[in-house]
Amino acid sequence: MSDLRSELDRERAAERAQAIRALLARPLLTRDTAAADFALVVRHRADLVAWFDTHAGWRLIVEPRAGYARLMKTSPRPPLDRPARRPRGARSPLDRRRYTLLCLVAAELLAGPVTTIGIVAERLAQASAVEPDIAAFDSSRHDDRRAYVDALLVLEELGVLTAVDGSTDAYLQHADAKVLYRVDSGRLVRLLAARQAPSRLPDRDVAALVHEPRYGGADDPAADVSDEQRNRWLRHSIVRRLLDDPVVYFSDLSDAQRAYAASITGRRMLRTAMADAGMLLEERAEGLLAVDPDALATDERFPASGSVAGQAALLLLDTVLAARPAPVDEEQLVGQLATRFAAVPQWARTYRSDGGPQRLTEEALALLGRFGLVDRAGGSVRALPAAARYAIGAPTVVSPTRARSRR
Repeated sequence: MSDLRSELDRERAAERAQAIRALLARPLLTRDTAAADFALVVRHRADLVAWFDTHAGWRLIVEPRAGYARLMKTSPRPPLDRPARRPRGARSPLDRRRYTLLCLVAAELLAGPVTTIGIVAERLAQASAVEPDIAAFDSSRHDDRRAYVDALLVLEELGVLTAVDGSTDAYLQHADAKVLYRVDSGRLVRLLAARQAPSRLPDRDVAALVHEPRYGGADDPAADVSDEQRNRWLRHSIVRRLLDDPVVYFSDLSDAQRAYAASITGRRMLRTAMADAGMLLEERAEGLLAVDPDALATDERFPASGSVAGQAALLLLDTVLAARPAPVDEEQLVGQLATRFAAVPQWARTYRSDGGPQRLTEEALALLGRFGLVDRAGGSVRALPAAARYAIGAPTVVSPTRARSRR
């Protein structure tokens, strides 16, 4: 009986770990897009709510009947390098115009459970016209229609909108296209992960959106807070970075955070949290790294097969690593890719236009930066400690006799 109970406990722990990583990869997890993972979240929702609150200070909302789970990943330093992406084409990041229209459309959708693409467009034009800092929406302009369609498709992808008659893409060609939508207002109001409603903010104080009163200002070393508040903030702030960032360097942490991570209690808490999530805590002299052996919790991989920017990033990383600790001039890296273009004419065809090497270099370096592998400053690139895992060592020569014995 004890063996059976142990096996069941291991199975439940594995399911909870998978559910945690599924929510990290998709903070808005729906039954329609990930049925198996959503079923695990529903099954273990009480344990998951407690885990996220204890270790990261994040609120988890699970709505089994509505078919979604929302992980409110609040942070005083929201990431700037993980933008929402357009569902069409190459999934380019949303620009400022599309973000603006997305917010305005979301506000207009609260008017009722059913609407049309034309009604929302009219309300969007009216709302943008009265805002002095926003360019008025004009459906006669093709660029505005494209931006509007991208905003609608993002909301469709999130399950806020459902086209029950017609296709959103039809609006690209005709401003009088007919599309009928069903609006999930419950899911809509969960999109904004903030401790306070924007309508309650004084003088449009955007910083107040990410303010978390529960810590009492513990991030300020001079703040008069209880030991419990400070320790909670230290634990939550480090775990959030481990779950969100590819690597956490001690040099990027405060003195208090470094001391907590180095303490016996702090390190034990971090190891427990990562183990519960099915991750391995890699501990180095320079920092910490949460490794997901199944790559379930990540929204981007490196290296990634089939990605030209990923291939270029590996090429440039070799050069940067070879020069360490000295930095490498970015122009040198552009020249390296230009030489590669000439040597391999079939490679990187989409970057063969004017300025292609510069554009590809920028994308490759941005990718390396997102993974915490390089640092860019003043037109130079320097390898960071985590980049060493991609270094190419000297080849090992195996004698024929030894090679035969391995077979």
